[in-house]
Amino acid sequence: MTAWRELSLFVRDAVLVASKDLRIEWRARSTLGQILPFAVLVLVLFGFALDANRPTLRLATPGLLPMTVLFATVVAVQRSVVVESADGARRMLLLSGMAPSAAFVGKTAAVAVQLLIVQVLLVPGVVLLYDAEIASVPLVLAACVAATAGLAAAGSLLGAVVAGVRAHQTVLPILLLPVSAPVLIAATRAFSDGFGTVAVNGWSWIALLAGFAAVNTVLGAAVYGPLLEDT
Repeated sequence: MTAWRELSLFVRDAVLVASKDLRIEWRARSTLGQILPFAVLVLVLFGFALDANRPTLRLATPGLLPMTVLFATVVAVQRSVVVESADGARRMLLLSGMAPSAAFVGKTAAVAVQLLIVQVLLVPGVVLLYDAEIASVPLVLAACVAATAGLAAAGSLLGAVVAGVRAHQTVLPILLLPVSAPVLIAATRAFSDGFGTVAVNGWSWIALLAGFAAVNTVLGAAVYGPLLEDT
């Protein structure tokens, strides 16, 4: 019963943090007003960069989609850091008695929800703009979820690392881009199978994405408490 009670408290605290962040973002309209337009603009710019060549865009779709999501992750995590740093919110979170690991999971979940909302429009966007064809809907959906989990966990962890840095808006992308390289590689291969551009086993890459997300989530949950105390 004790273990079950601890798990219930953990889930409750994580849901509280996630719902708090999502309410703040909903009121600020940051997902619809900042992150989504930014992601769509990146897609359009990729199209211009490749000279609007439909065959080339179709072949590049599996790589351009996760890159766009990565750029959206930077914006979403920066917003999360700003919200947590305002008015001593991080200090109040530390003094609340809430398990830091639950707070980390909640913040990661909030970022992941925003990224999934963005991808709901991005995937149809690449189909229309790049003339891409989805060969396996379940595989594309699984790749979106697994890549989102990995990027959100890595972003939330690094967001906590740079929260106390004055130039965190500059430092975060510098750290996040190389750390996310395994996600980009695995997601590109999984999307290649999902969009039918390359004959690979996309589900094995999904497993790699899930493993990366799990490692970053466990690592972030373990170090989030000390990071809160340092900042």
